[in-house]
Amino acid sequence: MKKFLKYLFKIIFGRTLIIILMVVLQAAVLLGSFIELRNYSPFIWESMNILGAFLIIFIINRDEPAEFKLSWIIPICLFPVLGALIYIFIMGNFSAIGLKTKLGRRIKETEGLLFVDKKTEVAIESSAVQLKGFAHYMGNTAGFPAYHNSTAVYYPLGEDKFADLLAELKKAEKFIFIEYFIIEPGIMWNAVLDILKEKAKEGVEVRVMYDGMCSIMLLPYWYPRKLRQYGIKAKMFAPIVPFLSTSQNNRDHRKIVVIDGKVAFTGGVNLADEYINAVERFGHWKDVSVKIMGDAVRSFTVMFLQMWNVSEKEDGEYEKYLKNVSFEKPPVSDGFVIPYGETPTRSTEVGKTVYSSVFNNACKYVHIMTPYFIIDREFLDCMRYAARRGVEVVMILPHIPDKKVIFYIARTFYPELLESGIKVYEYTPGFVHAKVFVSDDISATVGTINLDYRSFYHHFECGAYFYDNSVVAGIEEDFQATLLKCQEVTLDYYHRLPLYQKVIGRTSRLLAPLL
Repeated sequence: MKKFLKYLFKIIFGRTLIIILMVVLQAAVLLGSFIELRNYSPFIWESMNILGAFLIIFIINRDEPAEFKLSWIIPICLFPVLGALIYIFIMGNFSAIGLKTKLGRRIKETEGLLFVDKKTEVAIESSAVQLKGFAHYMGNTAGFPAYHNSTAVYYPLGEDKFADLLAELKKAEKFIFIEYFIIEPGIMWNAVLDILKEKAKEGVEVRVMYDGMCSIMLLPYWYPRKLRQYGIKAKMFAPIVPFLSTSQNNRDHRKIVVIDGKVAFTGGVNLADEYINAVERFGHWKDVSVKIMGDAVRSFTVMFLQMWNVSEKEDGEYEKYLKNVSFEKPPVSDGFVIPYGETPTRSTEVGKTVYSSVFNNACKYVHIMTPYFIIDREFLDCMRYAARRGVEVVMILPHIPDKKVIFYIARTFYPELLESGIKVYEYTPGFVHAKVFVSDDISATVGTINLDYRSFYHHFECGAYFYDNSVVAGIEEDFQATLLKCQEVTLDYYHRLPLYQKVIGRTSRLLAPLL
């Protein structure tokens, strides 16, 4: 309650209320204009009706999930003029053209910086067929090479990552790059910031970037200026502005730390106290992360710099952060590591493809932890086919949700999952925020990508895929330990859920791709 009142105070007396009022006012003006259009210009109104019909034909023929199509066809049929204009505004995404152009420029700048070395090529060729095809796609199509000389450490809780993160930050000698979706003052961020300030005084280059959504309730709009006073280079990605813009839907959901090009962290843990259970929001917060050491850090360094340079005017500097990275003890080859990123400005759906590949290559089992489950029919069929051909598919979802409507939608999938043989469990102590896939004791992926439309299509995301790496055993061990704290979902359990949850879930599912 105390935290809720704090947020409410920030909304009422801060910049948040101004943004909300400005956006609502603009939406009201547009809606009023559409209504008046019918009275003053019947010809234009009828022309828009015809446009709506053509848009439906256009939507049906688009190369996108059927759920996306249905989510637009329904409102266009119900409200032809308004639905058509909203579709043009949102799907045209004119305000995102600049973002796509800028990021494309940075990706072009970094061509050739990420590659598979000769030793890794030889190792891939002598490995299993499943890895060969997957590594080929990731390297040649997605642009994320495999590395053979890298190691990893898995953290089953945010607290575990936090302790080691502080230790690694203290070792920094050249640079520290930090990119997070959420930064919130508190025990976790204050401890990290204290080290960053000291390192900046020592001459270490420190850069901090966080998503502009934080400026709504968590951080003041001028916070980057405050960090710069400490000698820290800081910026918000896509600051929230009081103007109707579809580009504000594309958030930077990544969690990346890179230290001296030697160590990188990623996973679901943000820099806020609930992620380390220092405060309680939705029961016990179950989240995971990984630390990667070795040449695979190179990919995270480039991913960070690409995003950082999106808002810069000059050409980006990259090679100075990639060369002369020396290790006191070079990492011993430990299977394969493939860091990867997802961007809404490219047609390749890397995150979804990585997850689908795990299902397609599985022979024994696929075990999953995810906080949200709102997927398209294509991905659902991929999961169900794996289960029906004898693969053990087990999912862990939250029992205490952070977003109730999203939770109700996820529960509407239970009958379809259970009837195909997929086992579903809910984490009874609280909220699962981990994004984990592990399969056959041979492969796993940990990152920021949820099983929902936002992660698959709208957000900037990242992760790390492991094959024949010793970290896979630790991930599976943690999954089994977490399973002991869960309750199994059955059809009887689903039928006993409150009717209002099912109604809200089923109704909202119609518009799930747009949420």
